[in-house]
Amino acid sequence: MSQGPRSGLAAVSSALLAMSRHLEVRDVLKTIVASARELLDAQYAALGVPDDHGGFAQFVVDGVTDAQWKAIGPLPRQHGILAAMLHEAKVERLADVRKDPRFEGWPSAHPEMSDFLGLPVRDGEEIIGALFLANKNCPKPEGSCGFTAEDEDLLSILAQHAAIALTNARLYERSRELTIAEERSRLAHELHDAVSQKLFSLRLTAQAAAALVDRDPSRAKDELQQVAVLAAEAADELRAAVVELRPAALDEDGLLATLRTQVQVLDRAHTARVTFASSGFRALPAAQEEALLRVAQEALHNALRHSGADHVDVTVNRRGGGAVLRVTDDGSGFDPHLTRRAGRHLGLVSMRDRASGAGGTLTVESAPGKGTTIEMEVPGG
Repeated sequence: MSQGPRSGLAAVSSALLAMSRHLEVRDVLKTIVASARELLDAQYAALGVPDDHGGFAQFVVDGVTDAQWKAIGPLPRQHGILAAMLHEAKVERLADVRKDPRFEGWPSAHPEMSDFLGLPVRDGEEIIGALFLANKNCPKPEGSCGFTAEDEDLLSILAQHAAIALTNARLYERSRELTIAEERSRLAHELHDAVSQKLFSLRLTAQAAAALVDRDPSRAKDELQQVAVLAAEAADELRAAVVELRPAALDEDGLLATLRTQVQVLDRAHTARVTFASSGFRALPAAQEEALLRVAQEALHNALRHSGADHVDVTVNRRGGGAVLRVTDDGSGFDPHLTRRAGRHLGLVSMRDRASGAGGTLTVESAPGKGTTIEMEVPGG
């Protein structure tokens, strides 16, 4: 086996564990290429996921700077050596990729590459990607390949596990899409139930006020005041629903900015005071940040809709290499054990599933009349 800076069984184990730690497809791809480059001590590594139109749906590199990658230009097409790995499904180990008859050149900003090792990533009979490395960091005579047969075997093992990790990530993203659809359906039902009831009451109260204007102006005034209250409550329900339906801007803004914005909107939309604070937080993998956001949203939903709280506080702080989310309210509280036995989970099952799926834990502290604290902790990436 090639002797790189991290060779041997421990290095293989570390690479496989790193791949299994992530659930987002993009994170899995980046981990695969970084692990392959380090494991085989190569200067460059890349992994391409093909689309159905002769190009790549995703193409991730390691060893190339952001400035270099930007200067290289658009994603490559499926041609030359890349096409061979995708369509002929065999390993390619070359002393100099530039001298191969299938080589068709590369953009002027592309780094120079010589010795090359590449192979397809397969899920059963389906080729789901192409993994390759270039420029082995070792002395090599002119015209010879630095990559060895042992490197080829090692990369094949890594590719098999990469296929599993990539397939799992795709399944996770698909399940997340279904979960989002379910959440939207839930919100649609809530919107219908809550706002429709408010509007119905609003209509009846307005009709009563109209009937009383001439014969009992005082009572008509009281009814009109109730109309104003019901209209404000309906507006609160609508604003809250819009906040939950709006897609979270995690990719653009990150967890803290996204949570802070949603808390500010909820604070304006509800009579309860809603606050947000954070300390020492460091960015986490996308799957963990989304889980934290969704649990925070569910906990806020419970506190604002069901607890009658005057204050709801949201905090996100660093804990070890990970983070801890805490949503605390001073509302009516409940007995978690009785709630579970009665079959009314208040979203606790969903929150626990999200925490577990992100490798974290969820704890619930509550009692009748004592408010509620939801705490979720996730490890570092």
